[in-house]
Amino acid sequence: MSKPLRIAMVAGEPSGDVLAAGMVGELKRLYPDAIIEGIGGPNMQAQGFHSLFDMETLSVMGLVEVLSHLPAILKVKKALLAHFSNNPPDIFVGIDAPDFNLRVEKELKAKGIKTIHYVSPTIWAWREKRVHKIAKAAGRVLGLFPFEQQVYDKYDVPYTFVGHTMADSIALTPDQQASRKMLNLPIDKAVLAVLPGSRRGEVDTLLPIFIKTMEKIAAQRPDIEFVIPAANMHRLEQINSMLKEAKNVTERLPIHVTEGTSRDAMIASDVILLASGTATLEAMLCKRPMVVAYKLSPITYKIMQRLYKAPFFALPNLLANEALVPELLQDDVNPDTLSQQALTYFDSDNTDLISRFTDLHHTLKCNADKTAAQAVVEELFA
Repeated sequence: MSKPLRIAMVAGEPSGDVLAAGMVGELKRLYPDAIIEGIGGPNMQAQGFHSLFDMETLSVMGLVEVLSHLPAILKVKKALLAHFSNNPPDIFVGIDAPDFNLRVEKELKAKGIKTIHYVSPTIWAWREKRVHKIAKAAGRVLGLFPFEQQVYDKYDVPYTFVGHTMADSIALTPDQQASRKMLNLPIDKAVLAVLPGSRRGEVDTLLPIFIKTMEKIAAQRPDIEFVIPAANMHRLEQINSMLKEAKNVTERLPIHVTEGTSRDAMIASDVILLASGTATLEAMLCKRPMVVAYKLSPITYKIMQRLYKAPFFALPNLLANEALVPELLQDDVNPDTLSQQALTYFDSDNTDLISRFTDLHHTLKCNADKTAAQAVVEELFA
């Protein structure tokens, strides 16, 4: 009797957990006895994945911000590699989190273990030469966006465009009323969804500004309701605590806080205010106008100013190669500017923008879960 396949995976944050869950499900469908383990969140675990460590440990963003978390991250890496040395997987799939996963992949590849990196690092935006480091770590890269192919072809690195699982799971015309009913939001009022990020540091930085933005919006448009979907239990506790500290703002404004319902909150909304990241892609697929904001530490921002070469940072703008939505950084992330940008959408006909979002949705709708799982199988038996 042959031994079951052992497939190792690491997802470093909630977006990676969402991205990999369907692939895990497809692999389990193909190989029901396969042992799929590593680090993942609740979505992957619901598909039969076994997480050895809490994914929250790796959910850190920023060149400088990582430093304070480095000891815990290195401890997890050491324990993870020890586990995989004692229980060698047939293949390792690193899902995003390149600073962590590429190092793990390189060490495992050196031991003769096949490796895949799922989600291309942003080599098209900064430090293109990282492609050589990626090639040493990963046997193949699975990418989400069609414009990435040319970079990997240029350096002769195996790359497979798989599309995005969210483009498959989100309807081309989402049902706003159904989402409002699910979240107990009023059907007949304007709604702003507010997403300050999935990482603790992001929420610490952006939520205070977003709270003041909501207050400014409410002063001009008292009819607008607000929904804040927390990415997970950790963020729910953090958000509720911060709202309470903000002079109990929930007693003055109609703010609905939910957990794990970001997609429904986006669909239920008329406009979205959010942190830059994968959520901007989800907002685009939900066909909602958005204002994108991000603040980095001053040192990280200075470094990125010198290194970042792409014309945009919000994913809808990158995909369209034009400024479809406002993207604000650093000092521009303030209540006056954010509220003005959001209110403009409430007072506008956004038909043309939604049409562009729909066109982009079609380009990413490629049955990603199945395509990614098939790429893993191909690499396994290559």
